[in-house]
Amino acid sequence: MANITSQMVKELREMTQAGMMDCKKALVEAEGVMEKAVEWLREKGLAAAAKKAGRIAAEGAVIDYVTEDKTVGAIVEVNCETDFVANTDNFKNFCKNIAKHVALSNPADVDALMNQKFVDDESKTITDLVSDATVSIGEKISIRRFARYQTNAGVVETYIHMGGKIGVLLLVENNNPDTFGAEAFRAFYHDVALQIAAAKPSYVRKDEVPTEALNKEREILRAQALNEGKPEKIVDKMVEGRIEKYYKEVCLLEQPFVKDGDKSIVKLMGEVAKEIGAELNVVSFERFERGEGIEKRKDNFAEEIAAQMAAKK
Repeated sequence: MANITSQMVKELREMTQAGMMDCKKALVEAEGVMEKAVEWLREKGLAAAAKKAGRIAAEGAVIDYVTEDKTVGAIVEVNCETDFVANTDNFKNFCKNIAKHVALSNPADVDALMNQKFVDDESKTITDLVSDATVSIGEKISIRRFARYQTNAGVVETYIHMGGKIGVLLLVENNNPDTFGAEAFRAFYHDVALQIAAAKPSYVRKDEVPTEALNKEREILRAQALNEGKPEKIVDKMVEGRIEKYYKEVCLLEQPFVKDGDKSIVKLMGEVAKEIGAELNVVSFERFERGEGIEKRKDNFAEEIAAQMAAKK
């Protein structure tokens, strides 16, 4: 019997994207001959994932998982190729498994995640799960990114909008554990998650805005004021006034509350804190929008037909 090494298994998996255990079995069946192992996997339909490696996966969903005590939570963006697959139970269940794993296993990054053993079945790695899902679902499946929060001094909240198009992860601290279950507190952190999904802030508070970004904004606002014909002596004052408006656009705590535009989020937080007798603090958030930044394939049927006709000439 051939000596099957871990390096051989790794090499075969990289070639075929098939599961680790399937690669090992293929090598055993092929007595260590790599070409025969590839053939064995193809015959079994287990190397199908490799054919899909070059495709664009820009659809999919952002899925969440939060522990019952709301101390740990995660959101994960998983991509597939079509909206049709994104709405299937198989894909949704796969995404839920990945979100649960991220929350419970706390991987450092996506690369580390892919090498971890799945929390519900340690005979498989996350790479194996992705390969299995790619084969069974029939499209390229990829885990793009995730975010995870954990706290012992507050709550982790998630919000998923439009069936997975937008996902929000939020960490809010509360110095009075007796009020964690208070209706006003629960409504507050849920509303803040909705705010993030709707208003798309970039930072929690003013002091998080990078100096470089502020200076760039000041340059733009100054040029706008001068182009409007404003006197030089009042331009700087105008710019600072407009910077405050900029803060209201990009900083969560400065934004007008989407349910009541007469109050800011920081004012809302102060009101709720006073009502429940606690000190509240919005620590951080993550907002994922499915497929943002991924260049989607654009099919032009007319151009495709014209190209085919030209090729036949």
